[in-house]
Amino acid sequence: MMQDLAQWLAGNGMAMPSQGEIIQAAVAYALAAVALAAGWLAGDRLGHPLSAAWEKHVGASAEGLAPRMCKISQHGTAAILLALVFNAQSWQPLAAFGLGLALGVSVALLVKAVLRGLHLPVWAAWSMAALAFTAILSRAMHGLDSIRNTLGRVGFTVGMREVSLLNVLTFLITAVILFAAVRLINRVVAHLIRRSKTFDPTQKLLFEKLAGIAVVVVAFFVGIDLLRIDLTAFTVFTGAFGLAVGFGMQKTIGNLIAGIILLMDRSVKPGDVIVVGDSFGWVNKIGVRAVSVVTRDGKEHLIPNEDLMTREVENWSYTDRNVRVRVPVTVAYSCDLKLAQSLMLQAAKDSPRVLDTPKSNVWLTAFGQTGVEHEILVWISDPESGVGNVKSDVLNRLWLLFKEHGIEVPYPVRDIRVREWPGAAPEGTKD
Repeated sequence: MMQDLAQWLAGNGMAMPSQGEIIQAAVAYALAAVALAAGWLAGDRLGHPLSAAWEKHVGASAEGLAPRMCKISQHGTAAILLALVFNAQSWQPLAAFGLGLALGVSVALLVKAVLRGLHLPVWAAWSMAALAFTAILSRAMHGLDSIRNTLGRVGFTVGMREVSLLNVLTFLITAVILFAAVRLINRVVAHLIRRSKTFDPTQKLLFEKLAGIAVVVVAFFVGIDLLRIDLTAFTVFTGAFGLAVGFGMQKTIGNLIAGIILLMDRSVKPGDVIVVGDSFGWVNKIGVRAVSVVTRDGKEHLIPNEDLMTREVENWSYTDRNVRVRVPVTVAYSCDLKLAQSLMLQAAKDSPRVLDTPKSNVWLTAFGQTGVEHEILVWISDPESGVGNVKSDVLNRLWLLFKEHGIEVPYPVRDIRVREWPGAAPEGTKD
């Protein structure tokens, strides 16, 4: 059996491993099994505490990583131990293959768990995992340089710059890593800002937006440095391109600056009830481009930030959340006016959303054509819940009180006088 295997290996240009190589491979495989077992044990023992700690300190802003902490700790521990074993000494090819295979699988599963925890697409996570596995196994078998050289030769030349498959892969890998890092840092920073007790909600939102912009800018320059892109070669092109973008995106830049100004002067804050043109509702979110206003109908209006800077805006909760609501009521001339006004105050007082302080009031506004016109003035402190339902509730209660006490609500009456009926006989004649 061994002779047949040796002859087959010799026929394919390979030599039969020696006894020392076999022993070394057995030791390497045993150490790999120990590392994998230690990783499984770490995932079982450390995964749940790490998940709880992550949810406590990072919270719901990184909800995708917490459920995967068991897998991350398992594959991460195994990868670290296997890397230590692999770099402890110079292994023979048979032993290096087993260690490289185990290390590649552990790193690939670690990469996939982290990227999926950051909600990257499935294809991106598996692609990065496959690249990590291929790179580690190739390095273990001393074949990474040949793969790199092969990828470097596949490409084309544009002017003075050579574009190869290796450059494209490097660019894609760097972009995915930076994108994942930006998403993770933004979530952690956002949670830390939200937990701060020294800032109000508007300041927290402002600092969160500024921190997000700063992280993206830093990631851009880090990526430029890692890819060794010489920006001086694109000076003329970037100048012309920047000028074109400046003209084309002036509205976008204006909305961005307007949003920052709104957050800084706090004239419009999340939770405020505003009226802009025909849009009435409460501010749900102040974004980079627009402000989200949710109406009572559940519709979400996206109003550009620049409109809130240039147009007239009614902010019902700018300095005080108390809002006065006017409820028009008309009663008949023949009714007891004092009783009717007291019933109006009673209906306003019985309404659950009407405040006791400031007190409700009743004004007699005019002697109308059909009756005596009044306005019930009530105060509410939750305008985001709507004002129409407050009017409806007060009027419903008032209707029952009027019915109970015999107060009449007038309705238009028209007297029609007919001077001459078409086809009728003239006066003084007989048919």
